[in-house]
Amino acid sequence: MPTWGDRLLVAGGAPVTVPRDPARDAARDELLNAEYHKHDPSVLERVMTWLNDHITDALDSISGNGTSGTTGLVLFLIVALLIGAALWWRLGAPRRAARTVLDVYGVEGPRGAGQYRADAERHAAAGHWNEAVRAQMRALVRALEERTLLDVRPGRTADEAATEAGRALPDHAAALAAAARTFDDIAYGERTADQAAYQLLRELDRTMERARPALGGAA
Repeated sequence: MPTWGDRLLVAGGAPVTVPRDPARDAARDELLNAEYHKHDPSVLERVMTWLNDHITDALDSISGNGTSGTTGLVLFLIVALLIGAALWWRLGAPRRAARTVLDVYGVEGPRGAGQYRADAERHAAAGHWNEAVRAQMRALVRALEERTLLDVRPGRTADEAATEAGRALPDHAAALAAAARTFDDIAYGERTADQAAYQLLRELDRTMERARPALGGAA
């Protein structure tokens, strides 16, 4: 049985006898053959080409070629926004790097409260307020442990120490929480300490020496 192509040859200029719809379907199926499209650019390549063309047009417009400079600038901003949206959709929202929360005493482990206080005073005398604040907060926490108002527990953070101490000393819970926040901000490099921050921690440490736990507080 002759194919559709054979019938065209046999017609020899005579009117085509194949109906229009089957002929259209046959042509579409033939064009969908993968052999005709194996060298076509990928979707990503087509998108990049489209963006490159628009960026080039926008830059030409800004430089005075084609449309006005204002129009070109608007086009450039639109293209930049499209690129940003594409990157946002592909990579997600930028995320702040998670900081590593360390033991309040750092890698060297706990020492005596008196040693930390001496370190804090030495750093303060030299004007090294970051180091002074860190040492003073460690002195405060270590002194609470030495008084058994806090149990000695490796790996405790400043926030955890302040929360636990606040249960035993509820009248000072807010001040302890604020001190822990100050320590964290300075210890992890998000804030620079000053003399005032050191003095607040020093006064709080002295206050804690005189504080007595509540009757129902945790020891």
